[in-house]
Amino acid sequence: MRVLSLSIALALAAGLPGLAAPGPALKYAVADLPAALRENAHAVIRRQDEQLLVKSAARTVETTHRAVTILDEDGARWASELVYYSQLNSISYFRGAVYDAMGRQLRQLRSQDIRDISLSDGFSLASDARGRVADLSQPTYPYTVEFDYEVVSDNPLFYSTWRPQPVEQLAVEQATFKVLMPAGMALRYQEQQLPAGTAQPKRTQGSQEVYEWQVHDLAAREEETDAPPLAELTPAVYTAPAEFEVQGHAGRLTSWADLSRWTYELNAGRDELPPAMKAAAAALVQGETDERARIRKVYQFLQANTRYISVQLGLGGWQTFPASSVAANGYGDCKALTNYCQALLGAAGIKAHAALVRAGSDEQDIRTSFPSSQFNHVILCVPLTKSARPDTVWLECTSQTTPFGYMGGFTGNRHALLLLPEGGRLIATPRYGASENRQERLTHVYLDAAGNATATLRTLSTGLEYDAVSGLAGLELAEQKKHISRRLTLPNFTLTKVGYKHTGPTAPLPGITETLALTLPALAPPSGKRLFLTPNLLSRLAPPQATVGERQADVVLEHAFTQQDTLQLHLPASLHAEQLPTPVQLTTPFGTYHSQLTALPDGTIQYIRRLVMPRTRFARTEYPAYLEFRRKISAADKAQLVLLKTDA
Repeated sequence: MRVLSLSIALALAAGLPGLAAPGPALKYAVADLPAALRENAHAVIRRQDEQLLVKSAARTVETTHRAVTILDEDGARWASELVYYSQLNSISYFRGAVYDAMGRQLRQLRSQDIRDISLSDGFSLASDARGRVADLSQPTYPYTVEFDYEVVSDNPLFYSTWRPQPVEQLAVEQATFKVLMPAGMALRYQEQQLPAGTAQPKRTQGSQEVYEWQVHDLAAREEETDAPPLAELTPAVYTAPAEFEVQGHAGRLTSWADLSRWTYELNAGRDELPPAMKAAAAALVQGETDERARIRKVYQFLQANTRYISVQLGLGGWQTFPASSVAANGYGDCKALTNYCQALLGAAGIKAHAALVRAGSDEQDIRTSFPSSQFNHVILCVPLTKSARPDTVWLECTSQTTPFGYMGGFTGNRHALLLLPEGGRLIATPRYGASENRQERLTHVYLDAAGNATATLRTLSTGLEYDAVSGLAGLELAEQKKHISRRLTLPNFTLTKVGYKHTGPTAPLPGITETLALTLPALAPPSGKRLFLTPNLLSRLAPPQATVGERQADVVLEHAFTQQDTLQLHLPASLHAEQLPTPVQLTTPFGTYHSQLTALPDGTIQYIRRLVMPRTRFARTEYPAYLEFRRKISAADKAQLVLLKTDA
């Protein structure tokens, strides 16, 4: 035995294979993953434990432990972790490790691996301004990353939202969410799409009430065309306080009126203007009797004399700079500029109300059924008191270029919370539907006998269609041509003229007219005596991809629009239409479509196409009918015009 012990000791000292000292236990071996969780997944959450500890109305502590197996390059986003912090939120610890496919630890996260970055987004009302980010990416797949961190918050207006499956093609092996509340403090929460058995019975643990939810074995979801946002379809628990305190400012949050009242009181008394500015605002509208014109003059003054600067310091995420500060300095954040505009309007004899909104062109509307802090921006609501019918002007006070009264895709089509001393209510911002979001194009094409052409295009875009092209007017010509060339779906063309003209300031909706001139070589190359041309040059609608298997989600058409195309094809005397495609008329709950070619008396061929798509939602069982509607449009859009040479 003594000889054997000596041999082992020598082997250990020499580091012989198979006789090394025991290392860390294996964790998260990929072979242990059920096959069902790997299917259609780029990554799998092996274990995710989130806990919200509410210590008081003024402080919370959030802890997170997450281990994710990354199966391929498309899942690599999970290899990095970003933890937010600010003056009101501090990071207690931030740890991590990475494991190979066998479950062997490759390395631990080191302090030098963690970068500190700025997170200012340019418009936020209340947002963490900084973050710490760590990246444990590996060159070989699969591998597993593990992160642990804790954040202590003195801004308990925001409680946790639990979304164990936040993106497509992510499976979940096990995830838990726990909330610990002090005795006597109520937790407000709203559940969504929870599998049976997710919610655990509430229990008492010492002086705390414990709420807990658990899920396991959630297969990866695949994205479906025109489906609702995934946040609506997957399990979630939304939480919010019933009472809170931020830097000594206490409030309740059991209704929208509560949040409105607290925010209003936090900013009350900060709208006082210097006497000279009051007088200037009154003089600005002197003699103007039209209410809307008075508001426009004040708004134009604001745009010409202020600029946006973000403020993200502690309570400054909620409390505005005084209006006198903006008057003196000429800048402010969204709260300050909105407050300043409100004060200017007040000096001009016009009542206005600030309103909280969730801004962003890709943002969904708030959950109106769950009063909580869901906002990131402030805008101004100006009720018209002298209008023949109830009407409202909405103002975006942070932009020097946004047209008067226009919310667009940034804050339109959603709800905002009015800030009133007695407590406000949710109110809808302007709605932009098919009649507002228009694209009207008139095209003249001059074709020669060899099939070459020149063309002029005049396109008016209004509403949300305006959003997509309005910025082009301010670019240099070379940049304009780059953007236009990427947008036009033509095989071969040269731009010879570009022009833009905005609609007048009194137009009911902002609009811009784009005028282009093109040369189109070989637009309709001859084939014997005939030339073939697709009259729909620029508005062809591709059919959506059919769902593989049974459709799972409802169909949501978010963007309503109207497309109106008129094309006049001017032909030489040697060409005439041999055959005109049959007119197409489609009328469905999903939209309406019409296209028709007509031979005019002077030999010109006129093509008219009109497509109207509403903002709507319908059951998944209607998806085949919707697909058929789109297929018919696609077929009609590709219909060819046959031209015959008469001199051949």
